[in-house]
Amino acid sequence: MNITDVRVRKVAKEGKMKAVVSITIDDEFVVHDIKVIEGEKGLFIAMPSRKATDGEYRDIAHPINSETRDRIQKIILEKYEEALESGGDEESVE
Repeated sequence: MNITDVRVRKVAKEGKMKAVVSITIDDEFVVHDIKVIEGEKGLFIAMPSRKATDGEYRDIAHPINSETRDRIQKIILEKYEEALESGGDEESVE
């Protein structure tokens, strides 16, 4: 599996969510709404989720193992840092 495209949309308002990201896998499959979150131990990603009837949030799409999650997170956070360095070139989410 190769991540062939990463699109970062920085969040303009203050808060823990810093960006919303879309990734393309093998130029064939896209996952939207991956969030970059500022946590107590630094940045991490949250996979797209939906609120269930019991009030809990459940991931809609997610990696099957921690190695894949780590690889996806590393690529996304690298692209997020590049977006910060490039200034206003990326699209903002209000």
